[in-house]
Amino acid sequence: MLLHLPIAMMAALSPIAVSDPVPTFDIARECRLESDSTADFNRCSKDEADAVRQLQKEWAQSVAADKRTCTGESTAGGFTSYVDLLICLEMAKDARGNDKPSAVTGN
Repeated sequence: MLLHLPIAMMAALSPIAVSDPVPTFDIARECRLESDSTADFNRCSKDEADAVRQLQKEWAQSVAADKRTCTGESTAGGFTSYVDLLICLEMAKDARGNDKPSAVTGN
């Protein structure tokens, strides 16, 4: 009976990554709430779209605890922002000291 235990344990350690997507926010809604003009709306939409593209590149490398904390902060009060989420994750990464040394400053 216990002979199957190692097989069950190995099956539980599947190399297939569990999906952990970037949260989905309604950019158009948020930008409409924050914008007084079409130019402001377009600027907001572009900033949010740029931020979500950057998040999609960096999300998998972010620490899970930071993702949870920053997602909570970027959705607080019913307002959502990819820009806020990206900034929060970058600040958390900096606070952890996970940045690569700078070639210019040597830090």
